[in-house]
Amino acid sequence: MQGASARLLRNTFDAGPEGWQVYDYHGGSGSQNVFYPVTWEKSGGVHNSGYVWGDDSRWRIDTPEQPNSILAFLIYRSWVKGDQLDLREAKVSVYLRGDQLDLKGAKCHFWALDSQIGTRWRYVSQPLPITEGAWGGRVTFTLNNDEQLWRRTWARHPASPASLDQVLRECDSYGFSFLGFSGEVTGKFAMDELEIEFAGK
Repeated sequence: MQGASARLLRNTFDAGPEGWQVYDYHGGSGSQNVFYPVTWEKSGGVHNSGYVWGDDSRWRIDTPEQPNSILAFLIYRSWVKGDQLDLREAKVSVYLRGDQLDLKGAKCHFWALDSQIGTRWRYVSQPLPITEGAWGGRVTFTLNNDEQLWRRTWARHPASPASLDQVLRECDSYGFSFLGFSGEVTGKFAMDELEIEFAGK
C-alpha cells in the first residue's frame, strides 16, 4: 500500500494501483485529456509482490511536448488527496521492467510537473534502465536541483514558465516518460516498489 511520512513516500503496489495512470493525449481527438488506470497485478512483481503496468493500448504521443513524449506512468497528488511535494534533492528508487517493449530508440526519464503554473521538467541527464522480460535491480537516482541536468519540455505559458526550482518545490504531478523515439513505443511497461525519500531541511 502507499505510505508516507515526513521523509518517505512509498508505492509498494501490494494492495492496488495507488492512483497511478497512463496518459493518452486527448484520446487522439484533440478534445480533452484521457487518463487510463494502470493494470494492477496482485503477484508477479519484485519478490512476487503486487505491481502495475501499462501498454501501448493506453498511451499516445503527447505532441505539445517538445520534444514529443509519451507519459507512460503518471500521478497527480490530488488523485490520492495528497499535498504538493518538495522534490528538491529527493532520492528516488524504483524497479522498471519491459515485456516485448520496443522503445524505438527512446530513453525513459523521470519528470516533475507544477500543474498550477503549467510547467514540466524532465530529468534528461539520467536515463533510466528498463530490464526486458524480468525484474532487474533497483534503480536509484537523486533529483538534483540543477537546470543543466533537466529539460523543460512543456509550459502552458511559454513566455513565463516556472523554473526547475519552483516545479520541484511545488510538484503536484510526476512520473515516467519516453523521449527520443522514432515512432510510438509499443509493448508492456511495468513498475514496482517506488520510493521517494525527501531531502528535507
